Parts: sequence; structure tokens; C-alpha cells
Amino acid sequence: LVFGAQSMQMLFGTGFLAEVTSWVVGFVVGAVFAVLSYFFYLVAVALIAGALGYAIGAGLLLAIGLDPGFLVWVVGVVAGIALAAATIIFNLQKWVIIIATSLLGAGVIFGAFVILFAPQTALLENPIRVALSQSPLLLITAVVVAIFGIFVQARANRAYTIESYNRWAEPV
Repeated sequence: LVFGAQSMQMLFGTGFLAEVTSWVVGFVVGAVFAVLSYFFYLVAVALIAGALGYAIGAGLLLAIGLDPGFLVWVVGVVAGIALAAATIIFNLQKWVIIIATSLLGAGVIFGAFVILFAPQTALLENPIRVALSQSPLLLITAVVVAIFGIFVQARANRAYTIESYNRWAEPV
């Protein structure tokens, strides 16, 4: 949903989810990705990696002060495709899931604090810049929480491997 709606924002200069078109595109893109993720594990992991790459690529450009637009969108999409491809090629699915969920968890925790104290219009225009401008301590704490999440998940899942499943090999 976010990728579809943000694509409309970046390409056509509309507000994020400000028009019906961005809602429709967001829901359609989200539904297609959800169905593919449900049926195919590697697609789900590639989408997580792609979303992480997009967030990193676009987020870095927004953090240095670029305005949302076509260039930010293209860099985000290229970074997302590159990270998704690297994840599948180098078999990094476990690490992408650990890192993405840790960053998402830290983002949700500290995003709630930013929403409490930031002007809502500025937050919708460029959430990364608003979060960075609130407090350096907030950013440092968010990074520490994300690293702690990665550490805890890595230790808890260090011996975990995915069991292959072959439905044709099961006895009838």
C-alpha cells in the first residue's frame, strides 16, 4: 500500500494518500504483493528486502534534504530491487527478515513519539527529516533499539533453518 501510494506522491506531486487515485493504486499494489507473498515464500522475502531497500534509499535522500520527487522515487526503487536481488542471490533471507523487523519495530516505537510532538503536515511531507530534526538523542536511541532487536533475534534464531517441504514425497 505504501509503495503504491508513495509512487503516486513522488511521480505526480500529490499528497500521500491525499487523492482517491493514490488510495486505489496503493490498495491494488498492496493486494497484488500480498497475494504473491501468501503463495510464495521467496516473493515475500524479496518484497521485505525490496521495501527495506526502498526505505533506505529514499530515506537517505530525504534525510539529506532532497524534496520528495521523481529522483527520490527512482533511487528508492533501484535500491529496493538491488537489495531484493542480493537477498535471493546470496541466500540472505533470514538476515533480511531479522533486520527489517528490528528496524520496523524501532521505527514504530519512536515514530509514535515523533507523531506526538511534530507538526502533522510536515510529518506527512517528509517523515525522515522531521524525525531527524526532533532530537539527535531520539535518533540515537532508535538506532540502539534497532541494533538490540537485531542482536536478540539473531541469538534466538541462530540455529534455525527452514525445512524444505515436498508434498509429493509424503505417504498417502
